[in-house]
Amino acid sequence: MQPDQTNTGPDQTNTGPEAARKAVFAALVTIQDRGVPVAASRLKVAESFGVSVELVAQVEREGLDKQWPPL
Repeated sequence: MQPDQTNTGPDQTNTGPEAARKAVFAALVTIQDRGVPVAASRLKVAESFGVSVELVAQVEREGLDKQWPPL
């Protein structure tokens, strides 16, 4: 996820465009559906997108709350 102009990095309070957050969420769900444990899947997605595990967890909560695909 690339930071937007209002951020100094991807882990600021603005977590980036919704499309980027949805991509993180979709990757996370896909990995978890393959049987990868939650903590390991968050780490793998964080590394893949170049963001923190905390940001992935935040996006995960948002995606679950809003029922984003691929749920």
